Amino acid sequence: MLPKIVVTGGCGYIGSHTIIELIESGRYDVISVDSCVRSTPETMDRVENITGVRVKNYRLDICDKEAFFKVFEENPDIVGIIHFAAYKAVGESVEQPLMYYRNNLGALANVLEACQRFSVPNLLFSSSCSVYGDVEHLPVSEATPMGQAMCPYAHTKQIGEGMIQSMAIPNPSTHSLILRYFNPVGAHISGMNGELSPDKPNNLIPIIMRVASGKQPQMTVFGTDYETRDGSCIRDYLHVSDIADAHVKAMDYLVEGRNQEVCEVFNLGSGNGVSVLEMLDATEKVIGRKLNYVLGERRPGDIPAIYGDSRRANELLGWHCKFNVEDMIASAWKWENYQDNNNI
Repeated sequence: MLPKIVVTGGCGYIGSHTIIELIESGRYDVISVDSCVRSTPETMDRVENITGVRVKNYRLDICDKEAFFKVFEENPDIVGIIHFAAYKAVGESVEQPLMYYRNNLGALANVLEACQRFSVPNLLFSSSCSVYGDVEHLPVSEATPMGQAMCPYAHTKQIGEGMIQSMAIPNPSTHSLILRYFNPVGAHISGMNGELSPDKPNNLIPIIMRVASGKQPQMTVFGTDYETRDGSCIRDYLHVSDIADAHVKAMDYLVEGRNQEVCEVFNLGSGNGVSVLEMLDATEKVIGRKLNYVLGERRPGDIPAIYGDSRRANELLGWHCKFNVEDMIASAWKWENYQDNNNI
C-alpha cells in the first residue's frame, strides 16, 4: 500500500494542484479535508478528469476538532499532513482580523494536536513570503529576518510558524517543513483546473484574465514611478504546478528521512522578479491582442519589489521551476476559456 497523505484545503487552488502532483508521482495515496466554504466540491471532479483517480474529500471544518479527528480514526495509516486550509485575502484580513486569527490559528492548532495524538510523523505547512514584510535587501533567503506583518493574514502565518517550531520541542517525533512561497499563478497545463476567483479578484493574473476575456472593461497599473526597471511593482511569480511539485518533493524529503532538523524552512521562489508591465506585455504576446489598461497612482501598502532566493530548496529538495512566465499566462488563459465553455 502507498503511504497515505492528508491534504487540508484539498479543494482549493494550490491544494488541488498538489493532490494532482501527489497522485501523478505514483508514490502516495491521498485524502482531502475541505469544508468547501471557499472552494467547491466539484474540484474533485476536475482532479479525477486529469488523473483518473477519485480522491475522497471529508467535507468538514478543521476548526471542529472532533469531526477532524475522525478522519484519523478512520485512517490510522496516515504518514503525513500537508496543511493549506486557511483564509488568505489580505484586505478581508484587515477588515475582519479576529475571523482570520480564529480560523487560521485554530485550524493549525487542531492539525498539530492531530499529529501528536495520532503519531503523524510528517507535516508540511503552507506559509508565505508575506512573513518577511517590507525587506531592504533582495532576494530574500530563509535567513532574512521576519519583518513587521503588513496585515493580519501575514501575522497568522508568522504566528503559525512559531506554533510549529514550538511544538517541535515537546513533540520531536513529528518532523515539519515550513514552505514560504511567493506568488502562485497559472493553472494546470491541461487548462482543466485552476484558481476560482471571486467576481472582483485582487491578484494580478486573475484581473488580467478578466480583462482579456472581456468580463472587465479595463484594469489599472498602480504606480509607475517606483525605483524598479520600468517603474511598476516587481513580484516573484511561480506556476502553481511548480509549487505543487515542491510539496511532493518536500514530502519525499521528510518520508525518506533526509531532513537535518525536526523543523526546517524553505523558500519557494523563482529567484527573479517580474514587473506588472512586463506581465502585461507577456500576456499580450501570448493571447495575441492588446489589453485595455491605464496607468494610475501608487496603491497604499504596496512595496516596490520582492523576490526570493530558493537555492536551499534547489539543493536539498532537488526542486527547480519547470514553467516560465509564458507558460503561466498560457495555462491561465486556457483555464479562463475552460471555465467559460463549461459554465464554471
